[in-house]
Amino acid sequence: RRAGPMSEPNVQALKDLATLRTAPALSDELRILLRSELDTALKAFDWFTVGVMAPSTDAALQALRGVETTLQWKEMRVEEPPKDQGPVFLKANQSTGLIRIRIEHGLGEGVLISGHSTVPEQPGMTWGPFPLDFFS
Repeated sequence: RRAGPMSEPNVQALKDLATLRTAPALSDELRILLRSELDTALKAFDWFTVGVMAPSTDAALQALRGVETTLQWKEMRVEEPPKDQGPVFLKANQSTGLIRIRIEHGLGEGVLISGHSTVPEQPGMTWGPFPLDFFS
């Protein structure tokens, strides 16, 4: 029996999420482990972008606000919300403080966080997808 996309049994560390198109269901124990690993990884970077793949603008914003609250970031603002309803991709840029949201079909679901540095030689890093409620 093959595991479905929402119950990925092979996730044991942050790096294991990188191969997934959609966020897996995570046990409480695994959430704690991944959160600890993520907190350590975030310390190496100066600023972040967040990508949220969600079924609606409201769900995407709720996931982002959870990230901002949990990580104690300043709240970013939506530049222009989409006029249509449907699945969205939200991109929030901590450097500019702006959030862009577009309707996009065919994506998975989850939260991606990318770390960026002010040092040009330091490559960025992306973690996720985390479940939409990972930071709430």
